[in-house]
This record gives sequence, C-alpha cells and structure tokens, in this order.
Amino acid sequence: MSNADLPVWAAVAVAFFLLLGASLALIGTYGFMRMQNFYERLHAPTLGTSWGTGGIVMASMIYFTVSGERLVIHELLVGLFITLTTPVTLMLLARAALHRDRAERNPDVPVASIPFPDDEAEAEAEKKE
Repeated sequence: MSNADLPVWAAVAVAFFLLLGASLALIGTYGFMRMQNFYERLHAPTLGTSWGTGGIVMASMIYFTVSGERLVIHELLVGLFITLTTPVTLMLLARAALHRDRAERNPDVPVASIPFPDDEAEAEAEKKE
C-alpha cells in the first residue's frame, strides 16, 4: 500500500494526531521560554513532552497499522517509556535544584522541614554559647 492508497479517514486521523502532538510540544516549548525560574520551567515541557509524544505515537500507530495491514503496537512501548521516565526525571531535577538552592541559602526557596546538618551544627554551637 502506498501513501496514495491511504484511506481518507486514516489520513485525517493521522493528520489530527500529528498536529495535536506537535501543538502540545510547541505549547510546552513556549511555556519553557516564558516561565521565570527553574521550578516553573519544569512543568510546561514535561506536559508537552508527555502529551505531545502521545499524539505523535498515536498518529504513527494509525498510519503504520493501516498502511501495513497489520496491527502495529510497538509504538506503545515508546509512549510507555516516555510516560514513565518523564515524571521521574522531573522529580530528580527538581529535588537536585531544591537541595542546591537550600544549601546555598537561597531566600526564594521554602525552608526544609528537616534541618540540614549545617543547621544542626550551628544550632548546637549557639546552645553552647
């Protein structure tokens, strides 16, 4: 089956999901550009990556299923891996940045509920004085 033989309903569905996925990725990129600090910048690209990839994976599944005349589901693995790894990466980046900012005593970051070892040492030194 060639591209010209693709049914109209499949071409419309593929175009819709491609445009949806690309639009979501573009919105995530725009959000990344517009946000002011690192913590705000984490959210928009994460959603753009997850949902944008989902739309593109869906378009790929429809296209190759219709053109190959067999069910193609290995794209689901791509979507699954991105869905699982994106939030984990987000959390690791946020925690690393939060730890760094707290260690540098950045006033714009909320204080830790558990004191740092340096804070405990300073508290002990103040008690002895």
